Amino acid sequence: MTPVRPAVDAELLALSADLPSMPELTPDVVAMLRGMPSPPLDDLLAGREVERREVTVTADDGAEIVLTVLGPPGAVDAPCVVWIHGGGMIMGDRFANLDIPLEWLDRFGAVVVTVDYRLAPDVTGVTLVEDCYRALTWAAENAAELGADPAKLVVAGISAGGGLAAGVALMARDRGGPALAGQVLICPMLDHRDATTSTLQFSGPGVWSREMNAYGWRAVLGGLTGDDVPAYVSPAVAADLSGLPPAYVDAGSAEVFRDEDVAYATRIWAAGGRADLHVWDGGFHGFDALYPAAALSAEARRTRTAWLDRLL
Repeated sequence: MTPVRPAVDAELLALSADLPSMPELTPDVVAMLRGMPSPPLDDLLAGREVERREVTVTADDGAEIVLTVLGPPGAVDAPCVVWIHGGGMIMGDRFANLDIPLEWLDRFGAVVVTVDYRLAPDVTGVTLVEDCYRALTWAAENAAELGADPAKLVVAGISAGGGLAAGVALMARDRGGPALAGQVLICPMLDHRDATTSTLQFSGPGVWSREMNAYGWRAVLGGLTGDDVPAYVSPAVAADLSGLPPAYVDAGSAEVFRDEDVAYATRIWAAGGRADLHVWDGGFHGFDALYPAAALSAEARRTRTAWLDRLL
């Protein structure tokens, strides 16, 4: 018997009534979705005083990784947020979901560094996390030039980007830096095992289903199974969650990642760490990115930004 799904918030349900169902993921469908552009950056920046620059950094394997840096003019000792986009690790680009960190630029003058990490299955395993970690090290090394305070360095991401942000935080801890002030994990994709109650509840049609999730994980793991799956890729399998920077973790009650996100925050507490966990009643996956003006979305964004403001 299919588990009963939690109810979706009434306003979000009405807003999403005309949202087309995601097709079954196949290589052809993923190629089509990759071809759909993110909102133009100029539209996102309209009305904002923002300095923009494009940077290319070199990964350890020689690949070129493109970063976009957005910051307030004349920034001095500003917070710096390394932003990691969503897309199931198989699609999306550095401009996806960028309205979220731009709120932090508006609110407390943060410099935002957004990274075009390589996507699965073009690359597999830890390569995606390594690309994001390279963006983090570049931001730390160039903090003075960016007008950023290296003591206020944060990694943040949504969905797949949230999972990659968690992996980057683990990597930074294990490699002795860069030191992070915090990690913001928005409905993060953390567990390749796909075996929680919420994954069973959200099989079938939806914004991001169990089947879509399994497709994304197959693409990124590239044949890795069992103990061969690195914790940097699937942070839920990390044996030790001690020594991590404070974490903000949130998810909707009506989404596939709910239970793995709750479990991750719980394990951070068990290891003596700090985690601020929010499960938004009636929220589906990515609700506040898709419908930012909805009341529940506005509350989720306001609460997340207030936490980051206090942290910094």
